[in-house]
Amino acid sequence: MTDIFSVDYARRQDADDPLAGLRREFLIPKHDGDDQAYFCGNSLGLQPRAARAHVEEVLDKWAMEAVEGHFTGQAQWMPYHELVREPLADVVGAQPAEVVAMNSLTANLHLMLVSFYRPTRARPAILMEAGAFPSDRYALESQVRFHGFDPATDLIELQADEADGTISMQAIERAIAEHGPRLALVLWPGVQYRTGQAFDLAEIARLGHAAGAVVGFDLAHAVGNLSLRLHDSGADFAVWCHYKYMNAGPGAVAGCFVHARHARTDRPRFAGWWGHERESRFRMGPEFVPTPGADGWQLSNPPILGLAPLRASLELFSRAGMDALRRRSEHLTGYLEALIRESLSDTLRIVTPGEPQRRGCQLSLRVAGGRERGRALFEFLASRGVLGDWREPDVIRISPAPLYNTHADVLRFARAVEAWRGG
Repeated sequence: MTDIFSVDYARRQDADDPLAGLRREFLIPKHDGDDQAYFCGNSLGLQPRAARAHVEEVLDKWAMEAVEGHFTGQAQWMPYHELVREPLADVVGAQPAEVVAMNSLTANLHLMLVSFYRPTRARPAILMEAGAFPSDRYALESQVRFHGFDPATDLIELQADEADGTISMQAIERAIAEHGPRLALVLWPGVQYRTGQAFDLAEIARLGHAAGAVVGFDLAHAVGNLSLRLHDSGADFAVWCHYKYMNAGPGAVAGCFVHARHARTDRPRFAGWWGHERESRFRMGPEFVPTPGADGWQLSNPPILGLAPLRASLELFSRAGMDALRRRSEHLTGYLEALIRESLSDTLRIVTPGEPQRRGCQLSLRVAGGRERGRALFEFLASRGVLGDWREPDVIRISPAPLYNTHADVLRFARAVEAWRGG
């Protein structure tokens, strides 16, 4: 039998992996002089080596050309956001005109809600998952209140119906059927941040639309993690950040998707100069004429220094391809799951669904014995240079990101757990 706990096994898997070389394109934090085993791509992705050059290109251009940098060279600033459009569309499975990099995730969510959450007395309600990331809940509750409705009755939070806090598609279907006549919006995650559960976005969009609701997605933990097909899903809109699996740096410029059928929508929106059609923007006229597509929701000119690292990361996604990365991800996370189930199941319980189609790269873990033991293991791992992250009340998240994590990293995690348990 193959010993999956052997160093030789992990090394062979990495040696045979055609994408393993991508790791060399990232700067890996050190621990006691050696590379960390870094499993926090679901919080902050690592820095691509090429990011510095892209940022310095902008700084040098600013130093040498000042305002003229808006209009000169291949990376001129006026259309700079267009440099990320096509590769970003490839990552999320969209048409290029359906995506734009702008603002931050929650700002983009509010902008989308202005246009797509249009409650009436008959249809005031929003359906979301219970235990959503707090920023989403804050945004949705504030929008319900802003429109004069009551979150106690009109913000519907679907409770988990499966073990460990996951939600079945059957429960989502029942909730949409039950509340359908009152639903203005279904806002759902691509991947639930605490449990790591991934959802069937196309089916949720189908169910929501059949009930007469608008459907949007928060893809903070899905973009760069899953093989998305946003256009084909039929979703009305989606928002996400770029500092997690997309490796664009802390507080990076976020992303937004608006389906092509809304490209020339007459829905209300909060307008800004950069959303005005490009051809007449500098005529400085008083009437707002939106750019067709997602660009029409822009407010201000994009932060060039903020977009520069995203270009570096997208070059790597384009080189690898999302489908190939997803296959590698399933293999790495499957290896992590196998190690836990074979030898660590008396210490770790996997919260995340076991079916690959119902998860991304993240496994959420609870430690036998409760929160204090879980926290002790988490701190022990960090002391050994194995960095996951902690989510209250008692979950350790370990995310083997396919762009830079390896089977050797995964084995190092498992062996560190064994060492803690043995100690």
